[in-house]
Amino acid sequence: MRLSRTAKAALALAVVAGLVWANNTTLFSRPDTEKAVRLLAHRGQHQTYNRDGLQNDTCTATRINPPEHGFIENTIASMRAAFEAGAEVVELDVHLTPDGQFAVFHDWTLDCRTDGQGVTEETPMAVLKTLDVGYGYTADGGKTFPFRGKGVGLMPTLEEVFQAFPQGRFLVNFKSRRAEEGQALADLVNTNPAYRKALWGVYGGSEPTLAALEAIPGLRGFDRGSVKACLLSYLGMGWTGYVPAPCRNTIVPVPVNWAPALWGWPYRLTERMKAHGSEVILMGPYEPGELGTSGIDTEIDRGRVPKGFDGLVWTNRIEDAALHNLPPSAN
Repeated sequence: MRLSRTAKAALALAVVAGLVWANNTTLFSRPDTEKAVRLLAHRGQHQTYNRDGLQNDTCTATRINPPEHGFIENTIASMRAAFEAGAEVVELDVHLTPDGQFAVFHDWTLDCRTDGQGVTEETPMAVLKTLDVGYGYTADGGKTFPFRGKGVGLMPTLEEVFQAFPQGRFLVNFKSRRAEEGQALADLVNTNPAYRKALWGVYGGSEPTLAALEAIPGLRGFDRGSVKACLLSYLGMGWTGYVPAPCRNTIVPVPVNWAPALWGWPYRLTERMKAHGSEVILMGPYEPGELGTSGIDTEIDRGRVPKGFDGLVWTNRIEDAALHNLPPSAN
């Protein structure tokens, strides 16, 4: 029986759809569901805070949740706690000071968290070392300050972090847009092989990130532009199994609520990226207009992590034991 032109077109479309499905389905994947989840601890083990209405200039230290532990973000103690809790990688924030050292501290200015004032990157490390990094934390609108006096002298340099954790792996966040920060990091790690091993990746401001990636052989990292280029190009071409150039030898952060839209999610996606030298980081949910993304920090979001997922899981609650044994209801 001769098929009509319409029937032929429908058959061809069905064949193509079947090939696309077969090339991207994970029904036949065999993930290692007994393998421990790989965790990335954002800022070490730290005080979480209310993200409602978050803006760039919001002082998050004044809106922390009631403390469940005594650790202060970006300190040696908080990083040690994160590694002991099972983190494979710890994320930290850096500023290049006028005396050429990298201060490990989140905020652009000192006024929110510390008893100091001014711009962090404009303050010598010798001065930063005198500050109380727990000074501004409050969970009750300023009635009490549970960490005041407990963070004096606890702001470390990046070198101190690397020396404290010779087996640690770190994702370094550049807080500025200065290319010289990327070159300074390259100078530091290229002359210290042990530091290079500790430097898992970089991200943040485009200028320092790109400068570091260019100057440090084999380093992976991302900025807003590279993430957009990777995800958009993969959405357009990934159905074929092809991994476009912006997704190669890099780090690919993926919000958990958008992840199912990516071709081959979850197992084929991570396999493809790994085959081209890239790591996938599963972030918390993101909606347009929000400031950044959260981590995998709630029971709902933990349930969205596929069993046997072979990327890294970004979390603000590394101490949460449930992260280490994802529930059977996970995808």
